Amino acid sequence: MNHFIPVPETTLPSGLIVPAFHVGKYACTQGEDGKATVTEDQAPWVNINYADSKAACEAAGFKLITESQWLAIAWNVSQQDCNWTKGKVGKGKLFQGLRKGTVTQAQPGNIALDSKKERRLLTLSNGEQICDLNGNIWQRVFDDIQGDEAGLATVIKSDSPSLTTPPFPPCKKGMGWRPDGERNWSGRALVRGGSWFSERDAGAFGLDGDWPGGEWDGVGFRCTNPGL
Repeated sequence: MNHFIPVPETTLPSGLIVPAFHVGKYACTQGEDGKATVTEDQAPWVNINYADSKAACEAAGFKLITESQWLAIAWNVSQQDCNWTKGKVGKGKLFQGLRKGTVTQAQPGNIALDSKKERRLLTLSNGEQICDLNGNIWQRVFDDIQGDEAGLATVIKSDSPSLTTPPFPPCKKGMGWRPDGERNWSGRALVRGGSWFSERDAGAFGLDGDWPGGEWDGVGFRCTNPGL
């Protein structure tokens, strides 16, 4: 059974309001019927390009997560004390997930880690938990902030919520890597989170640009469910 969790309406620091929605607790996997599913006991669906990721979500009745929705989740979890290594927002680091190269491929959601070093589950303000927002695989997102009709990025300006929402600089305090200023990523597909070998680049706010036709073993995707 597909496992979706509710995310409350969120106002980002920029003032952008992201309506409430339901998101996959885990990155998408490929079911026996070939369709996208959300379950903890299968490895994520990787080696799939941007267009096919989007189509796989839609074929299952879902939608590819958007940039604003990802930011809403990341901002929400960053405001919870329990997601910080020293138990207080802003103290220590925002927990980063599977990223130290201790495995050689993407892992199912039910694989336990040393929670002091690689914590896969982050807790939202409503008590729900989400897995691998901060590592294991980079995840494709539909760019609804500065993207084109296909959800591909254009120019990401320095004042974009994509860059200003994280509360700390790139690669500091568990934020993960992101550009430190304007980027012309026209035609690229945004990916977020980080992979099992991303080291300090992984994090809930991790952001990079990938070629949309690329298929990599460290890149997958996550669905939302507009029917809930």
